[in-house]
Amino acid sequence: MRVAELLWTPTPEIVERASVTRFMRRHGIHDYDELVRRSNADTSWFWDAALKDLGVRWFEPYTRVQDSSKGFAWTRWFLDGRINIVANCLDAREPRRPALAWEGDDGAVRTWTYAELRRKTAQVANALLKLGVRKGDAVGIYMPMVPEIVAVFFGCLKMGAVAVPVFSAFGAPALAARLQDAEAKVLFTADGVSRRGKRTPLKPEADLAVRECPSIRNVIVFRRLGIEVPMGPKDLLWEDAVGASPARAATAVMEAEDTALVIYTSGTTGKPKGTVHTHAGALAQVAKELGYGFDLKEHDVFFWVTDIGWMMGPWEMIGAAYFGATLVLFEGAPNHPNPDRLWEIVERHRVTHLGISPTAIRLLKASPLDWVKKHDLSSLRILGSTGEPWDPDSYLWTFEHVGGRRCPIINISGGTEILGCHLMPLPITGLKPCTLRGPGLGMDVDVFDDDGKPIRGGIGHLVCKKPAPSMTKGFLKDPQRYLDTYFSKFGPDIWYHGDWAKVDEDGYWFLHGRSDDTIKVAGKRVGPAEVEGALIEHPAVAEAAAIGVPHDLKGETIVCFTVLKPGHAPSEPLRAALLEQVVKHLGKTLKPEKVLFVRMLPKTRSAKIIRGAIRRRYLGQPVGDTASVENPDSIEEIARAV
Repeated sequence: MRVAELLWTPTPEIVERASVTRFMRRHGIHDYDELVRRSNADTSWFWDAALKDLGVRWFEPYTRVQDSSKGFAWTRWFLDGRINIVANCLDAREPRRPALAWEGDDGAVRTWTYAELRRKTAQVANALLKLGVRKGDAVGIYMPMVPEIVAVFFGCLKMGAVAVPVFSAFGAPALAARLQDAEAKVLFTADGVSRRGKRTPLKPEADLAVRECPSIRNVIVFRRLGIEVPMGPKDLLWEDAVGASPARAATAVMEAEDTALVIYTSGTTGKPKGTVHTHAGALAQVAKELGYGFDLKEHDVFFWVTDIGWMMGPWEMIGAAYFGATLVLFEGAPNHPNPDRLWEIVERHRVTHLGISPTAIRLLKASPLDWVKKHDLSSLRILGSTGEPWDPDSYLWTFEHVGGRRCPIINISGGTEILGCHLMPLPITGLKPCTLRGPGLGMDVDVFDDDGKPIRGGIGHLVCKKPAPSMTKGFLKDPQRYLDTYFSKFGPDIWYHGDWAKVDEDGYWFLHGRSDDTIKVAGKRVGPAEVEGALIEHPAVAEAAAIGVPHDLKGETIVCFTVLKPGHAPSEPLRAALLEQVVKHLGKTLKPEKVLFVRMLPKTRSAKIIRGAIRRRYLGQPVGDTASVENPDSIEEIARAV
């Protein structure tokens, strides 16, 4: 596709109102390409200029932007600066503005103003201080997505503690591993969670984890469901610990490099990796991305389908509050009790920014289009996505039926380890289907071949050639593993991210999945997303997962698992048609060995398909830690299909 065939082009009005246009004019930058070049050629200039343009507030200004004297991996940022995320996100907000709009799994709705969020945040901070928590102590957050979770997150940061968010879907072993590693002093949890109408106790899982964590002094229990749960000598009810605390508290003055949060990457094997993020680094990256990439303004309503255990949870909380926007929180599933639950929320709250994963879109578009058409989605002005590559059919469906062909899809990609994005479109540029457009501002990324040389027009390794403020400060207690993960493939001056990427003839960037998912058939390399995209184009297929398995002659061969849309049943003719579908797109060399039918695929709470678990189950190997799998029954679905 040539530039002349762009799917979306910004109107003059969109360009004029964009915050990034203001930044460009302020610095005499004439177009997108010049902006990207300049921001990545001189990253110290860019981050200094961006933070001033965005109005980041400091208790004491920094004297130097960055210091890489100890090497790329250990770069320090905003030297001598003093700051707190909460001073920027809550303390300066208009009190009467709506801060949060929450929808529960059961349809309940609650809203908080910024004044209410500030009061609750101060109460959490005071409760922690009373319990003996001090600056730098870790606090675990193991709660459903209720408004109080935002107060807990900001309450930790306000008094200088380190927030450690954990998926509420995790079981006790996964929770214990993270609390042990962080040496958490306090754990916030709830009596239970509600998901797809099912009420499940949560406190007993927290109790099992706490038994393995001697560092935990107290557990604060929020009554979400009002069910009876065991209470021990360490346990305090929310209303007694937080509700009884004063509603005013000082915001701690933190060094720029002080840790604000530790987020654990969710894999299915191996010890979880604690990524370490600072007050200044996290705020700089998130403010830049929501300010310039998503053009977020004070009167906007921001809704990303996520959980606090995924980096997008803290990312959206910091970002929405920084700009004084309204954050929509959702506790439930996007297609429960009906396939239009998500569209109901967008219409009811007049959402302007909707973020969703491609897998969640594939789930929703499997239902008749009438479920979308019955709702007024005209409030939307920007769509967002992350987590995995798009297939063209789902991307075009979203662009046309959700965004009404009006809204750009800001398709972003980065990771927990950078609390942000290597690649990100801006609303001032045209977009091709599935593109991520180009490098994030201030993120000097490239695509390398196996020899470490830049490559264009072909698929290569996504790398970053300069440090950025939000990059993790190592892995908690495991610096060598951090170096081995990111700086061993291309040396100490190149961050190797583990994604396959491509830059086309027009300079548009695309992702092709994780390099550790790559399948190599008879010497030809293919990303599973390409195979899955071909399958999903068939009208019978709702979802697909492709894995590589050993083969005596070819080295590897492809095995596919497909979930069919309602009204379609497994059959040998359909299986043959799907095999030919892949051949039509990718050629005979990459024809799958098998196409198997399943009712569901293993996914995380953030709707990412876990191919590693599928592959191990298919090969009869130990599946490993399945804590991140939201639907454990899906693992046995793989076994049944085999």
